[in-house]
Amino acid sequence: MLEPVRRNARTLPGRKRIDFADEARFLKSWLDKPLVTGAVSPSGKALAKMMARYVDPAIPGYVLEIGPGTGPVTEALIERGVAPERLVLIEYNAEFVPLLQSRFPGVTVVQGDAYAVADALGGRLDTPLAATVCSLPLLTKPVRQRVRLLDQCFEMSRPGAPFIQFTYGLVPPIPREAIGLTSAVGSPRVWLNLPPARVWVYKRPILKAV
Repeated sequence: MLEPVRRNARTLPGRKRIDFADEARFLKSWLDKPLVTGAVSPSGKALAKMMARYVDPAIPGYVLEIGPGTGPVTEALIERGVAPERLVLIEYNAEFVPLLQSRFPGVTVVQGDAYAVADALGGRLDTPLAATVCSLPLLTKPVRQRVRLLDQCFEMSRPGAPFIQFTYGLVPPIPREAIGLTSAVGSPRVWLNLPPARVWVYKRPILKAV
């Protein structure tokens, strides 16, 4: 059951709603486990749309979202044209899982540790990923662990599939010097988000047959 719509709610007719109660949920989660949640509030609409714009809904395959929280990026991906049945979400916070399932019918929500992404998914994918969209606080983890997450996602992806990550910092959250030939391209800064953020898109080169 969806919660009653309050006057301060943002509604998405026929699908779900996000209201300011999400701010309280996120703040509580951050206070409980600041290194896990990484932010005191959900991603803003402008940042969520910027992340979703780098996903091409015409490319077949699942779209993996890591760390969806209360669902602002999930909403943006659906608005972008990604069918809910193609979305697979990994959320560490067990309290957010039923909330996401209620808000986004048809979406697969898995409770687990995304840094062990293959184990968390447990063989649920039967086709390669078309994209990975990640909202984890990567800067709280060692560089080696960030690179391992990137590698795991690319191993499950079709050639050329992007790994999309946002950061509040000025430099790539996974350093270029640690990823070899993988490209890292930053978006324009999203000033409308609080705090301002940037999206980074990582891609491995497509190897041509000799």
